Amino acid sequence: MVNKIRLIKPGNFRGLILLFMALILNSHSIGAIELFYKYQVGDRYRIISTVLQDIYVDRRLSYKAEIINRISMEITGITGDRARFNATFQSAEKTHAVGVSSRDVQAALFLWSRDYKSEFDQDRFGKMFVSDQYYKPMVRNVPVFPDRNLNPGDTWSADGLEVHDFRDNFGIELPYLIPFTANYTFLGERTWKGTSYTAFSVSYRIFLEPSRVPGKVYPRRILGASDQIIYWDLDRGQATAYEEHYRTIIDLSNGQTWEYRGRAEAEVIEAPPLNKEEIAKEIAEGLSDIPDTSVRVSEEGIVISLEDIQFAPDSAVLRPGERPKLDRIGEILARYPERDILVGGHTALAGTAGGRLQLSLERAQAVADYLLNNKVRTADRVVIRGYGAELPVADNRTEEGMRKNRRVEITILEN
Repeated sequence: MVNKIRLIKPGNFRGLILLFMALILNSHSIGAIELFYKYQVGDRYRIISTVLQDIYVDRRLSYKAEIINRISMEITGITGDRARFNATFQSAEKTHAVGVSSRDVQAALFLWSRDYKSEFDQDRFGKMFVSDQYYKPMVRNVPVFPDRNLNPGDTWSADGLEVHDFRDNFGIELPYLIPFTANYTFLGERTWKGTSYTAFSVSYRIFLEPSRVPGKVYPRRILGASDQIIYWDLDRGQATAYEEHYRTIIDLSNGQTWEYRGRAEAEVIEAPPLNKEEIAKEIAEGLSDIPDTSVRVSEEGIVISLEDIQFAPDSAVLRPGERPKLDRIGEILARYPERDILVGGHTALAGTAGGRLQLSLERAQAVADYLLNNKVRTADRVVIRGYGAELPVADNRTEEGMRKNRRVEITILEN
């Protein structure tokens, strides 16, 4: 099986920046509108996108990926015509080899991928100002609007940038920049899921023969194409959705050619913020009679911790005595059906790092599978993650500490 290159997939977070940054279309006259960004300190936005992607290696279909991206954004300040954004980018995915049955693919769980934090400024027409330390947003300076009124059919162009993280697989330590010129067309009215919106298209092509950069392997040639449509709700003054088809080909210095073909769509999710402190208190009261459980608030959401959850020795087979506990937790999760959940596995400090990581992931999956079988969530609403022994809550030098560290945590996600 060909080894996968991760975190260079153009589907990851692709186009999400288009959605949360073009926030307002302001009408100035009948038949013509001016597009620009309008900000207010304290505004928060949540965006969820799905990406379906085929990955080819040396022109042969190698595997398929389904990716769910989540972005949370907050405007923390305004200076002149610039707004300051604080953003968190999270991605989860499931991949499968060619030939896997559609039933198995549908039942598979999403595996948590890398998290990114970012701060940046943006002016009223869309120009971004991002420090070199940040890898996200992946697509920058898209859209950039002209300083004039637009009628359906009007076009304009502006330079943009893709930014990729090649650290893990290529050993390229700095954000990898791919420039392009985006071409825009104002479309007028278009329909998204049965509702009419104002819309415009964004298309760009990439042909790049970049200079060599330090790394284990590096791109020698990059070809790309992206065609997108963004839909706007004028009454709400906010982007509603986006869709895209894309293709990227990367010729590598080791002689391999990787190709990504995919489609993506995203929507603004209108879920009210969690009252995390109050909900955590309610959940804790509901679990007060169940030993070795605790509830706490985290940046990601509300965490239900199951300490010393029992599996068969050195395995991910749940002991029957754990089922009533999970049934009770399932009832609690059912109270918040609009929220996705993260199931994370943790181990004590024993064995090898690789073994601990794998065991923690398998135990998280066992708990997630139990919840899925009880119809608590569907597979696309559950993400699993293995932490190994990286996040202990007690001293691994004592048996009591190790018992507490062998845990599974279920997080009701804010984002």
